[in-house]
Parts: sequence; C-alpha cells; structure tokens
Amino acid sequence: MNLRQIEIFHAVYASGSVTVAARELHVSQASVSKTLRHAERQVGFPLFRRQKGRLVPTPEAHLLFREVDEVYKRVGSLKASIKNLRAGGEGRLRLAVLPSLGLAVTPAAVASFRAANPKVTFDVQTLDHSDILRCLYERESDLAVGFVAPNHPRLKSVQVGSGELVLLHRDGAFGGNNSRVDLRKLGGCDYISLTGSGPIGALLAAELERQQIEVNEIASVRTFYVAAALVAQGAGVSVVDEFTARAPISSGLEYRRLSPRISFGVYCIWLEEQPPSRVCQRFIAELRKHLPASAAGGGA
Repeated sequence: MNLRQIEIFHAVYASGSVTVAARELHVSQASVSKTLRHAERQVGFPLFRRQKGRLVPTPEAHLLFREVDEVYKRVGSLKASIKNLRAGGEGRLRLAVLPSLGLAVTPAAVASFRAANPKVTFDVQTLDHSDILRCLYERESDLAVGFVAPNHPRLKSVQVGSGELVLLHRDGAFGGNNSRVDLRKLGGCDYISLTGSGPIGALLAAELERQQIEVNEIASVRTFYVAAALVAQGAGVSVVDEFTARAPISSGLEYRRLSPRISFGVYCIWLEEQPPSRVCQRFIAELRKHLPASAAGGGA
C-alpha cells in the first residue's frame, strides 16, 4: 500500500463512511472508492463489507489497521517536522515532561518563552520516567524533561537544574522553623508512598535501606494529587520531589527539606539522531532559568 492508500484506508476505517472520509480529506467520493478498490487488489483481500448502509471492516482490515495506524502517526509527525523546518525556527515544539515538572516549572517556562516568541506554539504531555525512551523513539515529542537521564545509547541529554526530595506534611506537624528534618523521623510516622516514581523513588529507597529505616506504609498511590489529599486529611506524611511540593495543589500543607539531603538532576533529553532545533535550544535555555542549581526553599 502506498501512502495515499494508507491515508484513504485510515480515514474510511475510522469513520465507517466513504462520504465522511472524502469530506475530511477534501477529495471526491469517487476518488476514495477508486483508491480503496486499488488497495484491495494490491493487498489481495477485501478491506470492507457494506452492512446496513455502512462500511464494516473485515477481520483482515482490523489486523492491518494496527500497522497502518502506526505509519499514519509517523506521517503526521513528519508533516509537523516539515512545517517547523519551513517556518525557519517558528512552529510547534512538542514537550514530554514528568507530572511534577508539569505543575509549575514547565508552564512558567512556556509562558515566558512565548512572551518573547509568540509564533511558537507548544504541545505538552506528561509521562512517567519509564515512557521517556518510547515517547522520543516514536517521535511523539521533540524533547523530554525528567529526573536522572536514562542510560541509553540512543539518548542524549543536558542537565538544566537540580532538586531534592522533601517531606510533605500538614501545617505545624514538624514545628514552625525551616530546619531540615532527620530522615529517621519517618520511622515513627504513617507513610504514604508513591508507586511508579522511577529513579527518584529508588533514591529514597536506597537511603532508607542504608540507614535501616523501616516506614509504616499505610497507603500506596500513583499520583501526587492523591498523596497530597491524604496528607491534608491527616492520614500520614509523604516524601516527594520539591517541585511537586511547591506546586499550589492543596492548602494546609507544608514541606521540609530532609537530612541527609537526597539530591537529583533535572535533564532535557532527546534522541541522538534528532538533536534539538534552534527553537528547541532556545527553550532549553529558558527552562534553565526556571530551574536554579538548588531550588529547594523550605516552607509552603
């Protein structure tokens, strides 16, 4: 199947109608029907059967669509890249960021960047650390921003800042000053853990094991929003990255830095064969301004 046949097949499969597909692709219905017939002759089996006025995909078409959909997405990514190149540095920048960096840091950087570059638009998605390679490899994003650059031969990265883990707790639970809290105090607290926290969770686990601290885990959650809600309700405390703790999510919460300090880097990551464009490099420089070398400030 050539690209035109793939485009027609994808549109008809998604809409179930030659009429709708023709309208979406801005071509005639006759052109769509003719291209489908050619595609069926080329692949050697029928792709659709007409039932009650609709085109119903054959079992072979269902299997074929899985592959066609991947190709279709790649073609869409190619068109977006061509548009950006044609615009000479203007266009659309696709970002993939960890949820905690999407709460305040990235929005602030995007807003200030667009103030100086109003013709640049953004597509921002959040993802887990484990999805960074897939997202870049499948060309879903131009740039990923995360903690601890993945160790992979196809990925390149640059450190743009750093942070540390902090203790999230209710107001006044650990006194009114901003001194660090000894990590060993976790041993006497009900603890809410964040599953799927990747290398950041591994840093905390390694330090707890080194000091032989056993926490009383009363809940395990997948998002900070739930962890913060549980902490706010007095269910326990949680350890999160400082960017998450500083985001304006819930009132009645404070965070304190830990002793010993558990630090991590913040990295911009890209595919080696797809280095940052000029506009992407400018955004990386802007993002760096919002991520000082040591951003933890204590307090709420």
